[in-house]
Amino acid sequence: MIDSGCAVALATDFNPGSCFTNSIPLVIALAAIYMNMSTEEIITALTINAAAAVGRGSKTGSIEKGKKADIIILEYPSIHFLPYHVGINLVETVIKNGKIIKEN
Repeated sequence: MIDSGCAVALATDFNPGSCFTNSIPLVIALAAIYMNMSTEEIITALTINAAAAVGRGSKTGSIEKGKKADIIILEYPSIHFLPYHVGINLVETVIKNGKIIKEN
């Protein structure tokens, strides 16, 4: 789909019957393994494309002036670790609306 110019969004909904997980790390691994998405494509699908899919692309989904500063800082030094750590929480810091709300 991406190669055809479509914007792909990834998310969880934990809705029995259509989505059986609320695990973003699992979604990342599945996208890498079964959809052959690169780590960069996965991050785009989880952030700006997901925000756009629910009509919030002008307020969130990317780090830009005027948007909410909803950011996570990961424990590992590279985004390329994401698909390989399915059962591990890689999040070190959570920033919501520009304020740190969780820090390990």
